[in-house]
Amino acid sequence: MTQNATKFELGPVVILGGSGGIGAATAQAFAAHGATVGIVYNSDEAGAEAVRSSLPGSGHRTFGASVEDSASLVQLVADARAAFGEVATLVNSAGFTKAIAHGDLDALDDAFIDRMFAVNWRGQFAAVRSFRKTLEASGKGLVVNVSSIAGTNGIGSNIAYCAVKAGIDTMTKSLARALAPAIRVMSVSPGVVATDFVPGRDAAAVAKIAATVPLKRIATPEDVADAILACATHLRYSTGSIVTVDGGRAL
Repeated sequence: MTQNATKFELGPVVILGGSGGIGAATAQAFAAHGATVGIVYNSDEAGAEAVRSSLPGSGHRTFGASVEDSASLVQLVADARAAFGEVATLVNSAGFTKAIAHGDLDALDDAFIDRMFAVNWRGQFAAVRSFRKTLEASGKGLVVNVSSIAGTNGIGSNIAYCAVKAGIDTMTKSLARALAPAIRVMSVSPGVVATDFVPGRDAAAVAKIAATVPLKRIATPEDVADAILACATHLRYSTGSIVTVDGGRAL
């Protein structure tokens, strides 16, 4: 671990959605490689503090912010810079969804669609917009957006979710061009992950999905976190790329 930390010289990382399954695993991965981690929560302060206290190393912090509120993201940047100095990596893993049958168009009402895009797309863009200057100033700026294979195969918890994730992948490519060379922008695209992200998905549903995956299991949060970390360590000549972490499910 010490060799890796020295080799990669990871700067401070801020993780939106840091108390969730993928966010928490990502915090562990970066901290284990020597990074100082900022865990951002919306409402689960206790969960964020539990993640922070479990991390190796020192100097980690928790911050409250809402991706729906751009003013709170601006304040988040100020708080993070006060705590860490310039932020090197921003991980966009905040979001929400719920299962709605694709054929049930009436259930996908306007209010739900609007909130899906406000939280899962506009919020990610607003975070990049807010963190741009500090990422540039760090000299090693990196944004990693957490997407989904739903953005390419159209199969996901609901149609709006699929559209949002397609938008995240397009945003990743657009921002990679716009912010180069100072900031690299990557997208990590999981298949089904063993978290409680999709309400109502029980063990039987997970087992059924796992049977259809070529690697015969669904992803763990650590599988996704390893890919996010790799964007900062091993994939340093990549930008605008979509890294698929799905066990071959999209094949």
